[in-house]
Amino acid sequence: MYSFMGGGLFCAGVGNILLIVSTATDYWMQYRHSSSYMHQGLWRYCVPGKCMTHTDSIAYWDATRAFMILSLLACFLGIVIGIMAFIHYSSFDGFDKTFAAGILFFVSCFFVLLAMAVYTGVTVNYYGKRYGSWRFSWSYIMGWVAVVLTFFSGIFFMCAYRMHECPRNSNAR
Repeated sequence: MYSFMGGGLFCAGVGNILLIVSTATDYWMQYRHSSSYMHQGLWRYCVPGKCMTHTDSIAYWDATRAFMILSLLACFLGIVIGIMAFIHYSSFDGFDKTFAAGILFFVSCFFVLLAMAVYTGVTVNYYGKRYGSWRFSWSYIMGWVAVVLTFFSGIFFMCAYRMHECPRNSNAR
C-alpha cells in the first residue's frame, strides 16, 4: 500500500511541477512570422527582443488558463491529502484520504486534459491554416506529460485504496 502511495505522490509531485512550469511559461507554440521566430504561451506572446501580455480576451485562452489553474489546485490538494494519508494523519477520519487523493488526481487529470484538448483543437485549426511554419513547443509538451503523471497518480492511489479496503471487506464476511 505504501509503495503505491509513494509512487502516486512522486508522480503527483512531478506532475504538479510540470503543471506550474507549463502554465507559467511562454513556449506553448512557436511560429515563423516575417522571417523571425515568435513564441507564445497562455499569458504572453514574444517577438524577438520583447514579450507582451495577451490583451485580447479570447475564449480558448481563457478556457485553457482556467482548466490549467483548476488542474493545479486539484493536484496540489490531492498531494496534501495524499501526504496526510501516507503519514496516517488522524484528523478528518470521516472520509478515506487515500480514496479522496486518488479522486483529486483524476479530477486534475481531467482538467489538464480538457485544457490541452481545447488548446490543441483551436491552435491546429487556426494556426495550421494561417502560418505554414509553426509547431507546439516544450511548455505544451509538459502539459501532456502532466496528463499522464496525474492519471498514474490517481491509479496508484486507487490501487492503494483497494489494497487497504479489501482486507477489511473480506474479514467482515
